[in-house]
Amino acid sequence: MQEVINYIENNQQNYIEELKEFLKIPSISTSIENKSEVNRCADFVASKLKDAGMSHVEIFKTEGHPLVYGEWLGAPGKPTVLIYGHYDVQPADPIELWDSPPFEPVIKDGKIFARGATDDKGQVFMHIKSVEAFFKVEGSLPLNVKFIIEGEEEIGSENLEPFIIQHLELLKCDAVLISDTALYEEGIPTLTYGLRGLSYMEVEVTGPQRDLHSGTFGGAVGNPINVLAEMIAKLHDKNGRITIPHFYDDVLTLTKKEKDNFKRLKFSEKKFAKELGVAELTGEKGFSSLERTWVRPTLDCNGITGGFTGQGAKTVIASKALAKISMRLVPNQDPVKVAKEFEKYIKKIAPKTVKVTVKNLHGAYPVLIPLTDHSTIAATKAMEKAFGKKMVFIREGGSVPIVTTFVKKLKAPTVLMGLGLNSENLHSPNEHFNLNHFRLGIISSAYFLKEYSL
Repeated sequence: MQEVINYIENNQQNYIEELKEFLKIPSISTSIENKSEVNRCADFVASKLKDAGMSHVEIFKTEGHPLVYGEWLGAPGKPTVLIYGHYDVQPADPIELWDSPPFEPVIKDGKIFARGATDDKGQVFMHIKSVEAFFKVEGSLPLNVKFIIEGEEEIGSENLEPFIIQHLELLKCDAVLISDTALYEEGIPTLTYGLRGLSYMEVEVTGPQRDLHSGTFGGAVGNPINVLAEMIAKLHDKNGRITIPHFYDDVLTLTKKEKDNFKRLKFSEKKFAKELGVAELTGEKGFSSLERTWVRPTLDCNGITGGFTGQGAKTVIASKALAKISMRLVPNQDPVKVAKEFEKYIKKIAPKTVKVTVKNLHGAYPVLIPLTDHSTIAATKAMEKAFGKKMVFIREGGSVPIVTTFVKKLKAPTVLMGLGLNSENLHSPNEHFNLNHFRLGIISSAYFLKEYSL
């Protein structure tokens, strides 16, 4: 194994040069104008999988952008790992805020700057290079490996789940390995074992049949904007708890072991508030900020529109007002059940002066990965060897819907081995990736392949 690690260390500059070529391709999945570049990027990924040693590589066309699949199944009797990632990237706008062109990679202060550097090209490339190192040194892998690398993650992975369902046998595996999350802090090996789910709702409140003059009609007619604001305010009580009936019925409480893990992180609420530019933090009473963002469900209004919002003044009572409301869910909550309870309650608290319609726009199930699973134990040993430090275990406040699909459809545990940092400007100008983490990621991936094979 040491020879594999030595090979990785000795080829860092080659890996960086190849990563630069990867990052030069503007594979912006949301842009029709970039469709040919997205296809070119899929070809690039396929060629790198072949070069790495995959015995079978195939590009699958979808209704949208291509999926790249690769496999090497030359280790009978050994487990199979499916490595997932994405080669598409976010738009680079606003271009004027970049210090260097977004698709012309620049290395500065030990970091590589380019769109897609940390999300997710740099991270997915780590696994391709760790596989390649095994083939270069030992001529084979210690277990079976499959890759599925998509080009639509940044636009919702619309075609990935249907592909998985249609190709269950092709993608059959013992564990899924993903690097598209973050380290807790620089240089700290981190495994994410929990993700919140999501229930995203749209609420429309309609009052009069047309916009009205606020002088002539004000005081006699229910104002949809006022009513909607009052309804939103009623969704929380004075302690920050969500007032929807049965909302907390299925919420799992934090175990003592998890609480002890959180304490080890030495999270500073004061520093957190300062970084966000707020004088004081808030949230559900009786819980820390880590608990509020990782293990407690939340409800937030993400946007509200209605009436006149242009420059100057227009005295009008709007006919309609609309709000987008998201609820972040935690293990065992069901987004379908939560959406139904939300609709029932929001209509109940609406006055008779208005009509309310509710749309369920999107839902995602929460995920909790057992820390006792063999894949998690192998990942822990792997990253601790690579970093030379003890692993920390965190949950993530966001949602990664495809993880739920892997767990439910493939019946496979998922390892979230992220090597990025939340401070690396993913989705923003000057996105970058710490090249030391890139190196440690390749080494961690190699160790994982070995540890999971045992």
